[in-house]
Amino acid sequence: MPVTDPIADLLTRVRNAQHARDTECRCPWSRHKEGLCMLLKTEGYFSNVRIEGEGTKKVIHLFFADGRPPLILKRVSTPGRRVYMGKKELKPVLRGMGLAIVTTSQGLMTDREAREKGVGGEVLCTVS
Repeated sequence: MPVTDPIADLLTRVRNAQHARDTECRCPWSRHKEGLCMLLKTEGYFSNVRIEGEGTKKVIHLFFADGRPPLILKRVSTPGRRVYMGKKELKPVLRGMGLAIVTTSQGLMTDREAREKGVGGEVLCTVS
């Protein structure tokens, strides 16, 4: 069955895996999802991200970081309602304790990086 919102599907798989107290999670691969997961890995939310398989059988294998509380992932922009913010509108999530993932003309980045570079874009989700 086709998925209408692949980013929301990824976030839901991660939430469900954490709720089940799993140490890892698998989801179908896409370039956009890979970039999102790598960004969360650099921020320390995942301990490792592996890409497995080839062609249409590619899968992203996520390993959760030890000692971190479960992630609170919220989808901001949906296919029916896109949310765009300029550089001045991007505010820190939870007063800097969380982060927002923004897709800009310069690629995926956190809200902090986007403010530093002076760019805005579509806010995909927030992580806290």
